[in-house]
Amino acid sequence: MAAFDVPLFIRGELIEDDWVEFGGRQSGGGFRATDAHRYVDQLPLSNPAALQDMQEVSFDEILDVLEELGKNLDFDKNPYIRQAYEAGLTAAPYPPAILKNSYLMLPTAFNRESIREIAENRIGIDYLNGWVSQKLLDGRTINVRAFGARALHIPAGNGGLVSAITLIRNAITRSDAIIKAPSNDPMTAVALARTLADIAPNHPLTKHLSVAYWKGGDQALEQQLYKPEHIEKIIAWGGFASVKHITQFIQPGLEMIALDPKRSATIIGPEAFVDQSTMEEVAKRAACDIAMANQEACASARVIYVLCGTDADAIEQLNCFGEMIYAAMIAMPKELTSKPRSFDRELRDQMEATRLDDTFYRIVGGEDDEGAVIISQFDEPVDYSPMLSGRVANLVPVDAISKVTDAVTSYTQTVGIYPESLKKQLRDQLPIYGAQRLTSLGYACNVTSASPQDAIEPVRRMCKWIFEEECDPEQVFPLWRA
Repeated sequence: MAAFDVPLFIRGELIEDDWVEFGGRQSGGGFRATDAHRYVDQLPLSNPAALQDMQEVSFDEILDVLEELGKNLDFDKNPYIRQAYEAGLTAAPYPPAILKNSYLMLPTAFNRESIREIAENRIGIDYLNGWVSQKLLDGRTINVRAFGARALHIPAGNGGLVSAITLIRNAITRSDAIIKAPSNDPMTAVALARTLADIAPNHPLTKHLSVAYWKGGDQALEQQLYKPEHIEKIIAWGGFASVKHITQFIQPGLEMIALDPKRSATIIGPEAFVDQSTMEEVAKRAACDIAMANQEACASARVIYVLCGTDADAIEQLNCFGEMIYAAMIAMPKELTSKPRSFDRELRDQMEATRLDDTFYRIVGGEDDEGAVIISQFDEPVDYSPMLSGRVANLVPVDAISKVTDAVTSYTQTVGIYPESLKKQLRDQLPIYGAQRLTSLGYACNVTSASPQDAIEPVRRMCKWIFEEECDPEQVFPLWRA
């Protein structure tokens, strides 16, 4: 039996009909959604010229609407947000306290000055509002403007804030958005769209927003929709298989902006062990990077390299440090992290096998699937480190930084580092190996939308960068006179 219904939202119109049942990712998380096949012709803009009204909206007006939207996302007052939360209780992997906290944070995403900061830093508001002139060396003048595009967004389902970021980015760039709701967060984007329609029913931001659910990989629907005459940009968050699937549709006129899955790493220098209080502070920071949002994010810490050395005394100190991290993790507020709703069975089996012999690895915690710290007794991670999840991390002692750089690849997103001096030392080196974000230990999951993401500028790439040029024959060499 379906636990909830996911309606279809097309440019201000809500469609609650033509239901189709889908299975969810969580046990018992099945739901019904309006059959997108029946409305696939209505999802894209019928004519690109219909996007003209968005280009004429001033940036300040966009801020006005988004600010008002944020004010109307109060968890206790907005029925759509409550519905999204209740749907998430069965569809999402998060315990109730963490899930609720993500919705309590939603209004903060629509802070006026924060959105202005994103637009200015990542694009430049002058380029969004009109034409920016520049005189070039050859004498010509180019006038550049950032235009919106017809976009399809495939957001990740690890928290409702991703849907909010998607809507904000689309509004900043003055684009037309089709949002494909994820199965593990099928209602948040719909809730945002319905709230937007209530406060600004005839505004271009509402008229250029559609939200639909269909099962990823639906060839019949996607072959009809994923065409340059309908869509110019696909912004895809997702797993390896789903992102690779989308590439078959990419062709001239249809660009993919891939925010694909990543793993992260952590590096802790010997300065962490100067005294007991420093060890405790660093342990709390590391615990935060491991456990925040139950280690569901790409940025979450999993393998932690510690530059403590590998002699007997260093290993004994590392074992104590692992116990500190575990204790700090268990003490964190339930709104930020708690015992996972489910635990990977294969990971549990691997950990139980590891416990049988503590010669090479020791495990602190994990008896009740609440999370654990695996402490390597030599300079190698456990061979099942790619499986680490459910608040399970692996401490690895190393003698030299080269052991860490070998582990950084093009799949490495965030690297949390302690102390700051070590981060400065490594910031020109780690990106060569593939690292995309270097941050202070404890801030891996404390992210900002005003920065680049996954080593690209997704908001900037969402725009179409158009230039018009002026060539005065007295200043630019006239070819026809050659």
